[in-house]
Amino acid sequence: MLSKEKINRINELSKKAKENNLTTEEAIEQQQLRQEYIQTFRSSFNNQLHSIKVVDEKGEDVTPGKLKMSKEKGNSHLKH
Repeated sequence: MLSKEKINRINELSKKAKENNLTTEEAIEQQQLRQEYIQTFRSSFNNQLHSIKVVDEKGEDVTPGKLKMSKEKGNSHLKH
């Protein structure tokens, strides 16, 4: 999870960018913070997806095959 300070900084830079007042250094910082935010978001989202198990009304596991394979691939580091 991204720190509160970094999220606040992203918002500050975004507001400043809308006013067309970003320096070159701030634009680079903004891009780096955005990339970090996106990477953190994707990682968190994947973790949430990997915790999902789809069960039908009979109680049988009907989790899609792609999700099962992704779970196995994601947990392969635990098997070694």
